[in-house]
This record gives sequence, C-alpha cells and structure tokens, in this order.
Amino acid sequence: MTLLGRLSGLLRPRPVDPMADPQVLSAIGNSVRERLLADPRAQERGGSKADLFLLPGFLAPAECERLIAIIESRIQPSKLFNERKVPNARTSSTHFFAQEAPETLALGHKIDEVTGIARSHAETIQGQRYRVGEEYRHHRDYFREERDHWQNERRRGGQRSWTAMVYLNAVEAGGETEFPELGLTVTPKPGLLIAWDNMDRSGRPNRNTRHAALPVVSGEKYVITQWYRQEEWSRNYR
Repeated sequence: MTLLGRLSGLLRPRPVDPMADPQVLSAIGNSVRERLLADPRAQERGGSKADLFLLPGFLAPAECERLIAIIESRIQPSKLFNERKVPNARTSSTHFFAQEAPETLALGHKIDEVTGIARSHAETIQGQRYRVGEEYRHHRDYFREERDHWQNERRRGGQRSWTAMVYLNAVEAGGETEFPELGLTVTPKPGLLIAWDNMDRSGRPNRNTRHAALPVVSGEKYVITQWYRQEEWSRNYR
C-alpha cells in the first residue's frame, strides 16, 4: 500500500457503533437538559463545557437515613472494570439495591422523574460508603470503545448517557466531588442530587466530565449512584 493509501486509512472516520450512536446520545442529552432547565429546583453548574445540574433537597432526611441503613445491610468492596491498570483507584464499598424491592422501585421512579429517561435504560442502583481515607480517583463514567470491556457493555445497553448521584449525609471533612475541568467542587449535603451528561452536545464522550470522589478526612460518606444507558440495560449479555 502506498503512503497516501495508509494516510487515507488513518484519516478515514471510524464507523459508528450503533450502541454508542452520537445522534441517539445527543437526542437523549437534549431531552434531559431541556427537562432540567424547566425544573425550578435545578441549578445549572456545567457552564459551556458540560451539562451538569444540582437539585438540592431531592430526598428528605428520613429517606436518606433509611437508604443508609439499607446500604449498610449488605455491602462489599467496590470494583472497577479494570483493577490491574489502576490499582486502589476506588477504595469505597458498594451495595447493589435489589431490583424489585419497594425502596428500589420508589427511588428509581423518583430519579427517572428528574431525568425523563425510562427505567428500562437504568443500571442497577448502587449505594456507596466511603470511610476515612477512602476515595474514587479521577475518572470518567462513559465507556471507551477501544477497551476490552466495551464488547461486553455494548451488548447490555451500550454507552452510558447520564449519571445521577445523590448524597445521603453531610461529611465531617473531605469527601467532595471534584470536576477539575469544570472548576467545580461539590460538597456533600443530605438529599442533594447531582446529574450530568457524560456526552457532549454532539453525542460524543465529554472529557470535561472527569471527576473524583475526594478522600474522606473525617466521618463517613454515603451516596446513591444511578447510571443510564443509550439502550435498554440488561444484567446479562445479549
């Protein structure tokens, strides 16, 4: 092959994976953004770099306390898709909420009402606990298509669109969520929901959504995390 032919191959756009379709993801992003902009509780915090919103008082104190008790009832060390590349990047513990439990259905419905995304696109709701010194280092929630795990994830819902996270308690010190590219640090407050689009306006992965759960300095931190997929999510490979 000639040099010109090789260069042409390198410059040729990569075929669009239908499970990470920019048109579909952009449409989801536009729909959720418009819904949040119309919500009087929502505070836009992403500026021109990302679509990110805060909703204070999303959960009442009694709801937060009840969810903390459920998280503590069955908890295990948090995992990453690839522990070998980034050891100790995530040192929290995780609770997977039972799909059909009343509290799971109620919480899921409440989050879906904010985003407008169907529950069928939602991954299993997770609860995380961070103790002193525990953290989740800087990362992005979207999947990278060149990584090995993408071939599995594309078969059970495809790319992640939005992330919704709810703080369940105030942390004595530390435990903030930092978005360095956005110049934003969010302090945990009971019932505060934070939601962001992992894609940019064109429906492609937004590198500005890089974030971290900073180490807890004193006390404990409890959060709820809900990820949504482009298509209907399944725990089993299709």
